[in-house]
Amino acid sequence: MGIKQQIKKLLLKFLSSIVFTFFDLLDYVLCIVYSYLDDLFEGSSPSSTSCYCFRKEQENNDDQVSTTLYRRQSLFRDMGCFELKTKRMKRSKQSSSEFGNRWSDCGCESCVAWIKNGDDLRLHLVVQDPAADMENSKHKFNENVIFLHGFISSSSLWTETVFCNLSEDTKKKYKLFAIDLLGFGRSPKPRDCLYTMRDHLEMIEKSVIFPFGLSSFHLVAHSMGSIIALALAAKYPQHIKSITLIAPPYFPSSSDEDGSLLTLRKVADKRLWPPLVFGASFMSWYEHLGRTICFIICRNHRIWEFLLRLLTWRRDLQFSIMDITRHTHHSAWHTMHNVICGGAKFMEEYLTILRNARVKFTIFQGDEDQVLPVECSYNIKMRVPHADVIIIPKTSHSTIILRQIKELTKDLEGIWMSCH
Repeated sequence: MGIKQQIKKLLLKFLSSIVFTFFDLLDYVLCIVYSYLDDLFEGSSPSSTSCYCFRKEQENNDDQVSTTLYRRQSLFRDMGCFELKTKRMKRSKQSSSEFGNRWSDCGCESCVAWIKNGDDLRLHLVVQDPAADMENSKHKFNENVIFLHGFISSSSLWTETVFCNLSEDTKKKYKLFAIDLLGFGRSPKPRDCLYTMRDHLEMIEKSVIFPFGLSSFHLVAHSMGSIIALALAAKYPQHIKSITLIAPPYFPSSSDEDGSLLTLRKVADKRLWPPLVFGASFMSWYEHLGRTICFIICRNHRIWEFLLRLLTWRRDLQFSIMDITRHTHHSAWHTMHNVICGGAKFMEEYLTILRNARVKFTIFQGDEDQVLPVECSYNIKMRVPHADVIIIPKTSHSTIILRQIKELTKDLEGIWMSCH
C-alpha cells in the first residue's frame, strides 16, 4: 500500500470517527425527544413501545431476540450522559388490531388495511396457479415454489421479474407463491410483535404451508430472505425439493454469543464508504435516527411518490422505489436485528440439517456485491459441501436479479426440473 493510500485510509477513518460520534450524540438526544413525543401523542398506553437504549438484555429471556438490540455501542449512552428517560409502561398482551400504527407511521388506507382483519393476520401473497387457468385445469402438476424477498423489499421483486419471464411450460407445471414477509409490502405490520425468526416462520406456515396443504415445495430467496428460507428448510427438510439462495448473508462465528454482533459489524460496519455500507450502518446502529428517516420518508410516501411521478412523468414507478417505504420503523428495525443479526447463531444448525438432508442446494452471488461479499456463499459451501456456488460477473447485490433476470429465470427452471 502506497503512502497516498495510507493517508487516504487514515483520513477516512478519522472522518468516520467524527461523523459516527456525532451520530451517537444525535441519536441520544432523539431518544429523549421521541420519549416525550410518544407520551404526548400516545399517552402512557400499554401499546407505547419503548426503545432499547436503557433496557437490559436480562429483561427478555427469548433466545430469538438479538443481542445487538442491547449491545450496540453508543459513546454517550455508555458514558451515562443526559440520563433522562420517561418511564414506560410495560406492554400488555392485546390484539394486533388494538395497536394500530404509531403516530410516526403512515396511516393511509393501504398501510393500515390489514388492521381490519383483527387477530386473524395473514401475509399478503401473489399466487400464480396453473389450475386457475381453464385451459390448464386438466394439466397434472404437483410442484410448488415459495419465493422470499430480502430486506426493505416485497413480493414485487419476484412478480415483476421471474414471474414475467417463465416459460409457458413452467407456468403449467408449477404453482408459485410470492410472499410479502411480515412487516413489509402489503403484509401486516403489528406493533405487538418483535419480528423474530419464529414470528416470520409461523406467519409463512399460517399463510401458505397450512392453508394450501403444501407437502413439498422449492424455495427461492434473496438476501435476508435466505436466512428465513434456511430456517424454513431446516424445519421441513422432508418437504424441500430444492433451495436456491441469491446473495445470502452468512458470517461464521466462533461462538453463538458473538455471532449477532459479528454479523452486524460485517453487514453494517460503521464506515463512510461505500455508500451502501454507510446507509446500512446508519439505519442499523441508530434506532432513533432510523426512526426519523422512516418518519420523513415512509410516513409521507404518498407525497414522495407524487413528486417522483411529477418529475419523471411516469404514472407507474419502479417497484423497487415503492418497496422502500412499505414498512414501519418497528418492523424493519426488529427484523434487521432479530433475523439478519440474531439469526446468525442458528445458521450452523440449519446448515447441518440441510447438509444431512442432501437437498438440492444452489447459491448465486454477484462478484461486485458490496453489501454481502462472495465469502458468504463460500462460507455456506464449507458447511454444505454439495451446494453449488455460481458467481455472476459484473453484478451487485440488487443487479444480480434485475440485470440477469432472463438468465436467472432459466437457471431456476433448470434447478426445479432436475429435482423430478
